[in-house]
Amino acid sequence: MGRKHASGRRVFVLDTNVLMHDPAAIFRFQEHDVYLPMVVLEELDGAKKGVSEVARNVRQASRFLDELVDGTDRHGIEHGIELPAPENAGAGAPGRGRLFFQTRTYPDGLPESLPGSRLDNSILATARALQTERQDAAVILVSKDINLRIKAHVLGIPAEDYYSDKVLDDVNLLYRGTAELPGDFWDRLTEPVESWKEGIRTFYRVTGPITRDWYPNQFVYQGPPRDFEAVVRSREGESATLELATDYRSPHHAVWGITARNREQSFALNLLMDPEVDFVTLLGTAGTGKTLLTLAAGLSQTLDHKRYREVIMTRVTVPVGEDIGFLPGTEEEKMTPWMGALMDNLEVLTETSAGGEWGRAATSDLLSQRVKVRSLNFMRGRTFLNRYLILDEAQNLTSKQMKTLVTRAGPGTKLVCLGNVGQIDTPYLTETTSGLTYVVDRFKDWAHSGHVTLLRGERSRLADHASAVL
Repeated sequence: MGRKHASGRRVFVLDTNVLMHDPAAIFRFQEHDVYLPMVVLEELDGAKKGVSEVARNVRQASRFLDELVDGTDRHGIEHGIELPAPENAGAGAPGRGRLFFQTRTYPDGLPESLPGSRLDNSILATARALQTERQDAAVILVSKDINLRIKAHVLGIPAEDYYSDKVLDDVNLLYRGTAELPGDFWDRLTEPVESWKEGIRTFYRVTGPITRDWYPNQFVYQGPPRDFEAVVRSREGESATLELATDYRSPHHAVWGITARNREQSFALNLLMDPEVDFVTLLGTAGTGKTLLTLAAGLSQTLDHKRYREVIMTRVTVPVGEDIGFLPGTEEEKMTPWMGALMDNLEVLTETSAGGEWGRAATSDLLSQRVKVRSLNFMRGRTFLNRYLILDEAQNLTSKQMKTLVTRAGPGTKLVCLGNVGQIDTPYLTETTSGLTYVVDRFKDWAHSGHVTLLRGERSRLADHASAVL
C-alpha cells in the first residue's frame, strides 16, 4: 500500500497527539492534504480543559480549526478547505494543500481480533478506507504514538512520526561549542597573525578558510606541545578575532574555591564568568560538573563582584518514578524536594569556607538569603532584573516552554540552561525535539550566548564506571 503515486501528492491522516504536541501541525505539510478523522476531534474536545501545556495546545488547535471552518459551507468542507500557502512558497511552487474532515462513516475493514484502543483502531480504519477512496494520492498516517505506527505498518498503512519540530536529524550533529584545531593550523592561515593586548586580555586576528565554520564564543584549542586555548570573539568572512581563554584549572583562578578539572569545565567557567555572555547552555551526562560550576560562578558574581542581586534556580518538576502527591508549604518549600542537586552542591561550596563550623554555618545562612528556588509554573508574565537565573533539567522542556522562560530575562540578567538530552522524562519529547536542543542550535550565531558540551565525568570512579557499563 506504500506505493508512490505519479502525482507525488499525499494525504496525511493526523493522530490527536500530533495536534496536542504542535497545534499548528495542520499548516506544516506544504502542498499536501491533511485529513482529520472525527475521533480526533472528539479526543481534542476531551482534552481541552485544564492549565497544562497539552490543554493549551488543544485549545489553540481548536481555534485554528474554527478559523478555517468559519464561513465554509457543507460543500466546501466536503471538497476540502484550502490551507494557507507555505511561507517559503515561490512563484513556481506547487498548489496549496487542503484540509479534510471525516464527514461520513467508513466500513470497518480491520481484522476482528485487532487488539488495543478502540479510538486508535477507528483512526486505522479511516486511513485504510482512504487508501481505497483516494487513488490519486498516497495516504500516510502521522502519529507520535509508536505503537499505533507499528499497528499501521502491520496493516499495510504507511505511517510516520511527526518530524516538523525536529531541530536536527541526529543529536550527534548538535553544536558542541568547541573545536580542535589541526596540527598545521598556523601554517594554513592565508595572512600573518595579528596580536595585541587590552589590559590583561590577549587577542589574535587570524585569517583563513577554516574560520568560516566558527561561531561567536566558540572555543578553539590545540593540545600539547602548544597548549593553545582561545574563544572566538567575532568573525567576518574568513577573518576571526580570538581571545586567549582564562585557564580556570589553575588555583590562581579559582571560582568560589572551585577549580576546573578538565578543558571543557574551564571553557564553561569562561562563559559563566563573562558579563558579556547573557545566555549559556551546558550539556553533559551525570557527574560532569554542570550544576557545581554554574552555582560557583553565580555565587562569586553575586556575592564577590556584586554583578547580580541574587541567584535563582528552577527546574522542571517531572518525576522519574511514581508521583508522591501534593507537597505542603510555600512555593520554595514545595520545590525543596526537587532541588536535591542544589543542596548537594551548596554543601560542597560551603565546605570550602574558612572559619570551621561557625564559618560554614554563617556562609550557609548567607547563601540561603541570596539563593532562591522558584517554580516554573509561575514564570509566565514575570521579568527578572539583574538576576543569575539557573534552569536545571532543561532537556524536559518543549521549545515553546523554553521560549516562555528565556523571554523572562530582563536587563542585567544572565540565564544558564543545564541538561542532558540523554535523560528526557517528558512524554513525546526526544533528543532532537527537546527545547534544550532547540536553543543550543538557534543561539549559536548570537554574539552574547555560548555553549559547551561537557564530556568527562568528575563525580567518582564508581559513577564513571556505572555510566560506562550500565
